[in-house]
Amino acid sequence: MKTRKIGRNGPEVSALGIGAMSFSNFYGETDEARSHAILDVAREAGVTHIDTANVYGMGASEAAIGTYFAKHGAGLRDGFHIATKAAITRRDGKRFYDNTLEHLETELDQSLARLGTDHVDLFYVHRRNPDIPIEEVAGFLGQLKAKGKTLGIGFSEIAPTSLRRAVTEHRVDAVQSEYSLSTRAPELGLVQACAELGAALVAFSPVGRSLLTDDPIPLERASSLPWLGTNPRFQEPNYSANLEAVKPFRALATDMGLPAAGLAIAWVLAQGDHVTTIPGTRSVAHFMELVAGWQRVLTPDEVKAVEEALPLGWAHGDRYSEDQWVGPERYC
Repeated sequence: MKTRKIGRNGPEVSALGIGAMSFSNFYGETDEARSHAILDVAREAGVTHIDTANVYGMGASEAAIGTYFAKHGAGLRDGFHIATKAAITRRDGKRFYDNTLEHLETELDQSLARLGTDHVDLFYVHRRNPDIPIEEVAGFLGQLKAKGKTLGIGFSEIAPTSLRRAVTEHRVDAVQSEYSLSTRAPELGLVQACAELGAALVAFSPVGRSLLTDDPIPLERASSLPWLGTNPRFQEPNYSANLEAVKPFRALATDMGLPAAGLAIAWVLAQGDHVTTIPGTRSVAHFMELVAGWQRVLTPDEVKAVEEALPLGWAHGDRYSEDQWVGPERYC
């Protein structure tokens, strides 16, 4: 199984991780038992990286991970690399990004309590607030690291230029960004900057929020979900056009003996030795499709075939609505 380092000199983790947003109801109803079942098969497969956040289910995702560790004994936690995030909050009834040290530390302390641990392995600023220089925020994260509350630091959805500024204050171990065959913007600077500066690029939504699988979320269910229901790629006519566009990719996956989701994972992991990925799922069967992609190393010719099946710019609709774009940094 492929492993990757979180940061140039950081710990080695499974290149395939668990995106634990799926341990909340973001993509549909779930419960603790289903989340624990995913953790069981992940542990059996050798997956060691779990990525969560304080806002996933307003603490429910972290709590599910914490009860799993408690159920299986104190030693189990040490076998996992745990990442969590903070900064997304509300002020005056509106979404707000709080990058102050006080907020980050308070939220991290609450996350540690839910997770049942005295430290996480990686702590991200979930969204950047441009009113605070990112150099200062990197320094805040460095203070939390010095206190032993996190072993590594990172940022989510920042621009390459922001990363370059942050590392002047403190080494950044990881940058998290949406990256897949349907969202390739990171190739316009972020993939390269992470490699140059020694940061892992942690790719979330690597299967295009289900579009790059053999079983995409049906339009009726997507429309009923608060976030997907307003996402341009899951609205007509884009949704039907996207399903049609991925047919050659699904056929290629079948020819290669892989589920479509597995091929999507294999492609992401072929983009650099510093790239890891954190797909989420509520299904054990779907998780094993992801593991199949982790097991497969694509040849250059296979990578070329994938990119011919889904060429740059194939996706219909923006990856975010205008409201969803508030927070992530645009750089291209």
